[in-house]
Amino acid sequence: MAYIEYPECGKIINTHGCRGGVKIEPWCDSPGIFAALPTVYFKKGTEMTAVRVCRASVLGNRFVCAELEGVNTMEAADALRGRVLYAKRSDLKIPKGTLLVAELIGLPVWHAESGKQLGTLSDVIHPGATDIYVIATDKGEAMVPVVKEFVREVDIEKGIVIAPIEGMFS
Repeated sequence: MAYIEYPECGKIINTHGCRGGVKIEPWCDSPGIFAALPTVYFKKGTEMTAVRVCRASVLGNRFVCAELEGVNTMEAADALRGRVLYAKRSDLKIPKGTLLVAELIGLPVWHAESGKQLGTLSDVIHPGATDIYVIATDKGEAMVPVVKEFVREVDIEKGIVIAPIEGMFS
């Protein structure tokens, strides 16, 4: 595994206004993080195309409305509906050593005491006070709260080391 240079950061879900604005569902920790991006990227094959964000604002604490350079009509904005947007990792102002959810997915999950592989991280959900790791095992899924009592180490090269309680993986 490696750091993702251009992580997915949102999706254009609709037009906004009649002058080419787009409504975006941000996939960042908050809509404000997305709204502060100076540039977003479209992916075509393995190539990234940069598009300057002319203006962006948070709409209703859940969405972002943005004006993108070169998108000047409702028709041009509508043609972008459904497109996934990417951000340059350095534009996200992520503290050094911080991993993105997309970088965690697929990491092996190891038992802290036995060293046995318990499964693979398949998702991270955010239901409330703490995130939950969803771990795919040979018996189905197990869910582990992301707290220091359970999650002992997260390393992009080694994987995730946890100390589960009895019955968590039964």
